[in-house]
Amino acid sequence: MRIYILLIIGFALFACKENVFTPKPRTYPRVVYPEKKYKLFSQGYCPIQCEIPEYATIERDSTFFDGKPRSDCWFNIHFPDFKGVLYCSYVEITHQDSLTKCIRDAYKLALQHQQKANYVDEIPIRNAKENVSGIVFNLEGAAASPFQFYLTDSTRHFLRGSLYFDSKTRPDSIAPIAEFIKIDIINMMNTFVWK
Repeated sequence: MRIYILLIIGFALFACKENVFTPKPRTYPRVVYPEKKYKLFSQGYCPIQCEIPEYATIERDSTFFDGKPRSDCWFNIHFPDFKGVLYCSYVEITHQDSLTKCIRDAYKLALQHQQKANYVDEIPIRNAKENVSGIVFNLEGAAASPFQFYLTDSTRHFLRGSLYFDSKTRPDSIAPIAEFIKIDIINMMNTFVWK
């Protein structure tokens, strides 16, 4: 009988022990980043030339809602490994008013994301040698598009781009991927030439 009583007391003491749980650290999905290699993008339908990543694909955009795009040089740069797309639209400037309208539209489209973004950083771009200038909109936070830009020569050409991801994950989970692709887009702008 003493053995049974000792066993019951031992089980009771063991069962009453408080378990201490340690929370797991915050993690992100594992992403295998490809090596940074670039190829030249130069197509007859588009008056631009620049470097794009080898792991990206180009798709010519042929629709604008239910109509035709304003230019033949509307294209999308797909990043299939990351479910991201850089939407690029080119407009030929016909007079000063259309340049002003294009710039105003670029600001309007970028700042629509300001409601969800923590902040918007506007970074001026200038390459006097190639006559390329513009603005980069770097959006931090829960914005649908973390990176947008426009480039122009202020007389004939205007190109606008915006990066989107097809993902329902949290913005902080996509942030490392967005930073990786931003480097590619900056390289694209640094090698940009009007044809």
